[in-house]
Amino acid sequence: MNDTPRLDAVFAHIDARSGSYVERLIAYLRNPSISAQNKGIREVCALLVEMLTGMGLQAEAVPTSGHPMVLGRYDAGPDKPTILLYGHYDVQPPEPLELWHSPPFEPEIRDGRIWARGVGDNKGQHFAQLMAIEAHLAVHGTLPCNVIFLLEGEEEVGSPNIEEFIRANRDRLRADLVVTADGPMHQSGRPTISYGVRGVASFELRARTGRRDAHSGNYGGVMPNAIWQLVHLLATMKSPEGEITIAGLADRVLPATPTEAAALARLPDDRAAYMEAIGMRALDAPADRPLFDRLMFHPTLTINGLHGGYGGPGSKTVLPAEAVAKCDIRLVEAMTVEEVFACVKAHVEAHAPEVEFVPSGGMLPSKTSMDSPWRGALVDAMIAARGEEPLEFPCMGGSLPDYVFTKILGTDAFVTPYANFDEANHAPNENMEVALFLAGIRTGAALLEEVGKRPAGGPAAEASDTATAP
Repeated sequence: MNDTPRLDAVFAHIDARSGSYVERLIAYLRNPSISAQNKGIREVCALLVEMLTGMGLQAEAVPTSGHPMVLGRYDAGPDKPTILLYGHYDVQPPEPLELWHSPPFEPEIRDGRIWARGVGDNKGQHFAQLMAIEAHLAVHGTLPCNVIFLLEGEEEVGSPNIEEFIRANRDRLRADLVVTADGPMHQSGRPTISYGVRGVASFELRARTGRRDAHSGNYGGVMPNAIWQLVHLLATMKSPEGEITIAGLADRVLPATPTEAAALARLPDDRAAYMEAIGMRALDAPADRPLFDRLMFHPTLTINGLHGGYGGPGSKTVLPAEAVAKCDIRLVEAMTVEEVFACVKAHVEAHAPEVEFVPSGGMLPSKTSMDSPWRGALVDAMIAARGEEPLEFPCMGGSLPDYVFTKILGTDAFVTPYANFDEANHAPNENMEVALFLAGIRTGAALLEEVGKRPAGGPAAEASDTATAP
C-alpha cells in the first residue's frame, strides 16, 4: 500500500474499473486520425474536446495553420503547482494493410495485448493520462495540482505548427513541468524517465546529368551517372570508421555531464538485446562506442533512401540521368537545424557543386537537467505506481517537439513512456499490453499526487519559503 491514503483510494478506484477503461480505449481507437492523409482529424479533435469537457476540464480546439490543437485545463488553485501533459491524437498511416493480422482500426485483444493503429503511439498513452485525471476527480472531486492537457494533431508529420502555437499561447501554457507519455519502455519492463530527446534535420540530395536516362553502352563513359555522383558525394560525408566528416557539424555538441555519465553507467548493457531484436549481426561503426552513448550524445547521418535508374525485375542496361538521396541527421544538444543545414550545404558545394541540396525541415533537440527539482516527484510516482525504481535516461534516441517547452517556455520537460518495448509503433500490428495500459493509468494518477505535494516552483521554492520564514 502507498503511504498516501488519498492515492490508495484512487488506485482502488482504478483497479475496480480496469475492464471499463480497456473498453473505452478500444472505442477511442476505432476512430482513425491520420494526419498525413487528413483523415478523421477533425472528428477525433471534436471527440476529445467533448471527452475532456465531460470530465470537468475546460476544453477547446485551438486552430493552427494546420490541424487543430486540443487544449484542456483544470485549475486546482493558485497555490498549487501546474503540470502540462503533452500527447498527440494523430497516428501514422496504417499501410501496408496486408501485413496486419487484424484491421488497424478494428481493435482486437490477443495474447494480453490490444492491437490497433495508434494504441501505443500515442492514443493509449495519453488516454491513460486522461483516465488518471478522471479517477482523481471521481474519488476526491478535485485534482492535487493544476493540469494543462495539450494534444497535438500533427506530431506524426513533424509538428510543423507547434512552435507557432506555443509562442502565441505562451501565457496560457505556463507550467512548472511538462510530462509526455510516449514511446516504448525499457525492454525489461521497468518504468523509465527520459530527460531529453534528439532533434532531427531532413534533406534531399538531387543529381541530374542529362535530360533523360541513356543507353549504358552508347553513353557509358560519356554521360555522368547520377547515382554514382550521389554515391561519391555521400562517401565524403561519413567515413568507414563511423565519423561524420561534414566540417563544423559537431562543433556545438555537448558532452555528457558528470550526472549524465553516472546515469549511463547505471543502465543495463542492452547491446545483445538490441542486436537480437532486429537481427543485427554487427553494430554500426565505431564498434567500441557504448550503446546508450550512441543514442544520446552523438549526431547521426542516415541515408533513408537512394532512388534512381531501374529497380524492377530482370535487368535494364540504363544509365540514370537522375538520382535522389533522402537523408536525415539526428541532432544532440546544442546543435541547431539551421547550422546543420549550413554545414551540409557548404559540404555539398565543396565536393559536388552540381548536386542540389534541398532542406525539408527539422526539429531542435531538447534537454532537461537530471538535477531538476521535479525529478523526485517523477521517481516517487513511478515507485508508488509500479513498485520499483525507474531507469533514468539522460536522453532518448528519437525526436519529440520537447524543445518548445524547454527552449521557448523555459520549462523542465520529461518523457515517461507507458507502452511495451515491442509496441511496433509506425509499423503494422502496433500493439500495447493491457497490463501496461492499466499501469499507465496508475502511474499518471501517482504523478498528479506527487506533483501536488510540491509547492509551485518545486522543492527550490519550498526551500526559499523556509529560509525566509520568520
